[in-house]
Amino acid sequence: MAEFTHFNEEGRAKMVDVSEKPETVRTAVAHSSITVNEDIYSRITENKMKKGDVLAVAQVAGIMAAKKTSEIIPMCHPIPLTGIDLSFDWEQNGNDYILNIAAAVKTKGNTGVEMEALTAASACALTVYDMCKAVDKGMVIGKTYLVEKTGGKNGDFKREEKLR
Repeated sequence: MAEFTHFNEEGRAKMVDVSEKPETVRTAVAHSSITVNEDIYSRITENKMKKGDVLAVAQVAGIMAAKKTSEIIPMCHPIPLTGIDLSFDWEQNGNDYILNIAAAVKTKGNTGVEMEALTAASACALTVYDMCKAVDKGMVIGKTYLVEKTGGKNGDFKREEKLR
């Protein structure tokens, strides 16, 4: 069983001291998705949404969110990110269209970037919802999860199955 490191001797929350951990290259990829109807899919792919280019705005939102993760996740360290990339692909499931979001984040430091990747993917999906909600509020944001991570004392992680 893993030891909980975010508590002090009094059982109160603390930010873990990572000053003695070695600097290594660390990466993380997270996934999220949003399911939309055909009308929204068409408007996004044809760039006909009134608020503008949905995927371009969502991509920038994801990048901004990754950079601000430590401001909204209390025990997250502020870390210098050396790379952030968001990518999209569509799939159809009956009358639904699913936008799959992949957020890849990289740093060279003494703590990982899993939270930054998860935050980026989440903010990206939320931004799509925000930009499209005037057309249909029935959109569903799907599972958000870590796909893989590298670096650090706990080693690498790679999810074997794709979650839906």
